[in-house]
Amino acid sequence: MEFPDPDSRNVLADDCQRCPALAESRACISWGNGPLDADVVVIGEAPAEGDPGADQWRGGNLTGMAYTSRASGRKIRELLADAGFGHDECYFTNAVKCHPAGNRDPTAEELANCRPYLAAEVETVGPQVVLTTGKHATETVLALDGESLSGFLDSVLESRKSDALGVPVVPLLHPSYQEVWRSRLGYSNEGYVEAIAAAVRSVTDGRSPPE
Repeated sequence: MEFPDPDSRNVLADDCQRCPALAESRACISWGNGPLDADVVVIGEAPAEGDPGADQWRGGNLTGMAYTSRASGRKIRELLADAGFGHDECYFTNAVKCHPAGNRDPTAEELANCRPYLAAEVETVGPQVVLTTGKHATETVLALDGESLSGFLDSVLESRKSDALGVPVVPLLHPSYQEVWRSRLGYSNEGYVEAIAAAVRSVTDGRSPPE
């Protein structure tokens, strides 16, 4: 998997102090990256703490680029490439731009503080579809429309229109846990890839996803 071009890093602010705990714990802000005219925006939860001993794939907290860890970053990019959505079609970002110490979940306040950045990114890119990976990323996108999530697994691959973003949203499993939950949803790896491709193509082609 090719490492993303550092020049594609979309810096929205030189500094951010909206969340004091995150500002203190981060090495750097992990901004979105990819083409600013991408068809697909992929939203993760928060940047990985990072592995300073890794090669380029050191994680967003050290690279300053969302989804650039050897684990989740490479995995989600490879998954989407297998589904037919490579570097030229995807812009990657996170619901929270700074690493929460101890790999804890981001708080509701931290997610809310980062939502304006997220909305600005989607507005700038103008994608055909937004893919949310994991519960927190999905919840923060739904919150833009004042909605909540009753059960994350039930929402996976079920598209819904976001009025706030003006595009369909399709939740995916978080790449760190997809092997655990994929089979429980009845998918093999190949079947999951095919289901992602079908779900994305159906909404970008203006059709309802298959039952």
